[in-house]
Amino acid sequence: MSYKRVYIFIFSFISFMFFSSAVQAEEEIYEKRLALFKKTEALTQIPWYYFAAIDNYERNIKKNDDNEQVISITIPPELWFGLGNSSMMMEEQTISFFNGKGKDGNGDQKADPSDPEDILYTIGNIILEHGQTKDDIKIALWNFYKRDLTVQTIINTSKVFKEFQEINLTDRDFPVSIQHNYSYRNTWGDRRGFGGLRIHEGTDIFAGYGAPIKSTTYGVIEMMGWNLYGGWRIGIRDIYNIYHYYGHMNGYNDDIEVGQVVKPGDVLGSVGSSGYGPPGTSGKFPPHLHYGMYKDNGYSEWSFDPYPYLRKWEKIARNKD
Repeated sequence: MSYKRVYIFIFSFISFMFFSSAVQAEEEIYEKRLALFKKTEALTQIPWYYFAAIDNYERNIKKNDDNEQVISITIPPELWFGLGNSSMMMEEQTISFFNGKGKDGNGDQKADPSDPEDILYTIGNIILEHGQTKDDIKIALWNFYKRDLTVQTIINTSKVFKEFQEINLTDRDFPVSIQHNYSYRNTWGDRRGFGGLRIHEGTDIFAGYGAPIKSTTYGVIEMMGWNLYGGWRIGIRDIYNIYHYYGHMNGYNDDIEVGQVVKPGDVLGSVGSSGYGPPGTSGKFPPHLHYGMYKDNGYSEWSFDPYPYLRKWEKIARNKD
């Protein structure tokens, strides 16, 4: 065996071992999170999937370069320790004296804002101030975040976790059936003129009328109906704080409705050429799916280029066949 082949073999082996180790570490952290969520459910009687959704939301509003924590929920220091507790003393009795919210969730006699169990138990008690019903939880979330979209995203994500009884949901699919002829290129940012000069906030995937359109991700259908620009469209909010927009559809599947939980591969409807006019307008352009993605960072929402993700999901879809 040549030195070159030996080198390639060693490099491949090391790469494989590194990848396997990374996958194992990721699976372990998901298992640890789920165990913590379920322990907090036992302590507070609040279903675990609400804690999972809050944690998932906060993890996905952080910058990519932030170090990944087991639990990513952040409670402001002034709320945790209470105003006047300038020394940030962690004894629960002291925190309570200063009207702080910090709680000891693991029995070590300290309410530590960096301890995952204390964080979850504290956010659980903040919710319990309002009650345990779904409406009570929504009110508690609004009082904590003061933002409707945040509350809506957390509630949607909790529905997904409840449906699948799992938080490690990483599967993906391509939005148009790969069993049909289709084509696409990167059209994000191109100029559009209908309704005034604007940029194209998505990728156009051209296919024949009736080609099935599928969910690319786990999420909840947030919007359906007619849009002047997008025609018959669907909007799905996924578990990563991303809104997926499907436009110019020919129609919807009969069993699709707002509030429904979907998974990758679920058929939503079919390709059409609707839009650019009042309800029912069609045929002003070749049939295609307009696919857009919008990221929410906890303060604002913006469009970003879906093309690299579509390329990746297309490979995933082909590997399934």
